[in-house]
Amino acid sequence: MSVAFTVAVVVNIIAVVQEKSAIWVGFLALLPLCLLLITGPCLFVLPYVTKRRDAECAG
Repeated sequence: MSVAFTVAVVVNIIAVVQEKSAIWVGFLALLPLCLLLITGPCLFVLPYVTKRRDAECAG
């Protein structure tokens, strides 16, 4: 997902430099960014949740 976001940003920068920027090019990076915004915190919290769950099961 981060690769898709990076590619979208690079395409956006190229379009702006060439002054052929369309509105959809600006929004191109938003879809991967929204997905990263959702999945990022979930992946950050996941180790803490599993550690707590394992501790509760053991004790």
